[in-house]
Amino acid sequence: MNIFLAGASGLVGSAFARAAVRRGHRVVGVIGRFAGEVEGLAQAVRIDLADEMATTSAVLEVFPEAIVNAAALSMPEACDANPALAQALNVALPANLARLAHHVTARLVHLSSEQVFDGARRQPYGRGDATAPINLYGRQKVESERLVHAAAPELAVTLRPPLLLGHSVTGTRSVHERLLAEWAAGRTPRLYTDEFRQPCTAENLAEVMVELCERDDVTGVFHWAGAELVSRHELGVRIRERFKLTATEAPLAAVTRADTPEVARRRPPCLALDLQPLAGSLKTKPQPLSGQLAELTVPPPVRSWFLGR
Repeated sequence: MNIFLAGASGLVGSAFARAAVRRGHRVVGVIGRFAGEVEGLAQAVRIDLADEMATTSAVLEVFPEAIVNAAALSMPEACDANPALAQALNVALPANLARLAHHVTARLVHLSSEQVFDGARRQPYGRGDATAPINLYGRQKVESERLVHAAAPELAVTLRPPLLLGHSVTGTRSVHERLLAEWAAGRTPRLYTDEFRQPCTAENLAEVMVELCERDDVTGVFHWAGAELVSRHELGVRIRERFKLTATEAPLAAVTRADTPEVARRRPPCLALDLQPLAGSLKTKPQPLSGQLAELTVPPPVRSWFLGR
């Protein structure tokens, strides 16, 4: 299968490229300004995905059988700081890719976010539950879902992924990579004891995305995550244990949302996700946290600190 991948140099995009090539697919990926190489790409395309004409030309040149959108401005703080760029990448880009998917009759796999929900309850959110985003990023993702499925209803599938572990091409993007960088710099991360997420690895998510590219019988919006709900602080402790670090080497400060009310009001407190019916219909399965942690390795930027500590 010939696949056009938007966001190939990101955490999920790079994992998707590796997973897709293992399954025998050819991936043409947009890497933007990223200067390095992305494993698994048959061709790297250096365009600005915020440029609709450039994106359209790139897709039509490939004329793919599947389009995967793993590109986004995904940090809520970055969206607030640059709403125009966030709108271009989080809303206009997926809408354009959906129109192109319809034009070339290509399967479309689009990534949304768990942050379409307000997180005000502990009960898992189902795929049909009403969305209620509390930040700009979440609102843009809701709009992207609407536009994607209006433009390509018979071709598109949207996944709402969670907080992600895994291995990025820079070694600086995922949760464990950022934590290790903080500890290497001598800092003490502040992690919430009362903010809960259902993490999975980018690699596990990528396997799901490849599987969905290969199927045309699944359309609509679905959830994907790991098998366990944990607090951010517990996740930090489990990552520290995975790398056999002591509390002195890798300190953590336990905080509550009440300690940072201005920040917390834009962060959903609990994002538990119901993974059915997708989890019951795929070969790829949600991972327990122990399995996710076992896959993590020390990223290159902090290896010298880790070995010399």
